[in-house]
Amino acid sequence: MKIGNEVLFIDDEKHIRQANQQTLELADLVVTCIDSAEKGLELLSREWSGIIVCDIRLPKMDGMQFLKEVRKIDQDLPVILITGHGDISMAVQAMRDGAYDFIEKPYSTERLVKTVLRGLEKRSLTLENRILRRELELHSAPGPRIIGRTRIMEHLRTTIAQVADTGADVLVLGETGTGKELVARALHENSRRRTENFVAINCGAVSESIMESELFGHEAGAFTDAKTQRIGKFEHANGGTLLLDEIESMPLRVQIHLLRVLQERALERLGSNNLIPLDLRVVAASKVDLRSAAERGEFREDLYYRLNVVCLEIPPLRERREDIALLFHHFLLVAGHRYQKEAPTPDGSQMNVLMSYQWPGNVRELRNLAERYVLLGHQFDYSLEKLLSGQDRDQESSLPKQVDCFERSLIEQALTGANGSIKEAMSTLAIPRKTLYDKMRKYGLDKSDYK
Repeated sequence: MKIGNEVLFIDDEKHIRQANQQTLELADLVVTCIDSAEKGLELLSREWSGIIVCDIRLPKMDGMQFLKEVRKIDQDLPVILITGHGDISMAVQAMRDGAYDFIEKPYSTERLVKTVLRGLEKRSLTLENRILRRELELHSAPGPRIIGRTRIMEHLRTTIAQVADTGADVLVLGETGTGKELVARALHENSRRRTENFVAINCGAVSESIMESELFGHEAGAFTDAKTQRIGKFEHANGGTLLLDEIESMPLRVQIHLLRVLQERALERLGSNNLIPLDLRVVAASKVDLRSAAERGEFREDLYYRLNVVCLEIPPLRERREDIALLFHHFLLVAGHRYQKEAPTPDGSQMNVLMSYQWPGNVRELRNLAERYVLLGHQFDYSLEKLLSGQDRDQESSLPKQVDCFERSLIEQALTGANGSIKEAMSTLAIPRKTLYDKMRKYGLDKSDYK
């Protein structure tokens, strides 16, 4: 367990702050001294890894009120109160109210340091347990992970959460490789249908002659080669979710049949007159604008409006470059586990190439490249050269934007490697704490996301 070393010391008397700061710094602790409880509250967060030493007798907000406010931020954040002889009963009450400990004046430096170190150990254990709980929740939660911290991806995840358990049909639009099936699986796994079948069919990979049979099934003798009964994809997905991928490739004749099934929520197998009721969600995915296709007569307009109850649009990777570093590191870890090899860390020049490439294959191309990185190691630079050969870097990105993307990726790498530790990230990047915090604020980064 890694124990933190940050202490916030609050006292309104300057000489007491100076003396205690020196004592604690001699114990290799990082000390911030302030003269009021109000200022202290501005510095605290649920993710802060340090502890607080606070005098009970303070102007305006006293130590008791401060303790109550701290517990609103994080009830597990250790607060050590310094008391005068007449404050003992008050300190005992504070312990009942959640204070970690109290130290009576006058106190020895040894007592102060020992109490602070015990508090830091408790704080570190608390934060470590939170991280483990989050990881357990993440691995036990249903559904695949949709990764990304950009606003558009946050909106996508929010919308998925809102509609997942409604049963409404969903239209998913996005270029090849953006993760349309991943979104469909997320809808399925986050719904009450998760215990039933998730069935996917690529409409572009099935010939027109057998499309209806694949989707709706047939009875024995329905046509020349129908020797046995066949259960179609719709019936197989009954109770669950059916993904119709590349639905723009579906023949117009089959689209008519599909529209009737969606409206009636029932089907007849080919060669049968018996209606089979259906209770399933249909997710249709397309890499083209179906409305434009309908206007050109290439897709039925009535089917488009029937499918378009809820529309989820997945942005191409080039429109969310801030997620490239996060995605690449995720895929490195996955590939390292898959191939039982240590996942290397890309250097700055390699990340610069990744950030400036246009990614026509989107996330799928990035994932494949991460696997090659794990497998090829030092030969990866040759793969990067091939990646860019014959292709221009994104000309739409201005130099300042590319610099910002690159700077953000370096900070994210540092925070990832340091498990969210600001001190370690500062050391890796060789920049002051304030500079790092300013840049994290600029790019909307939170250290807790990297633990």
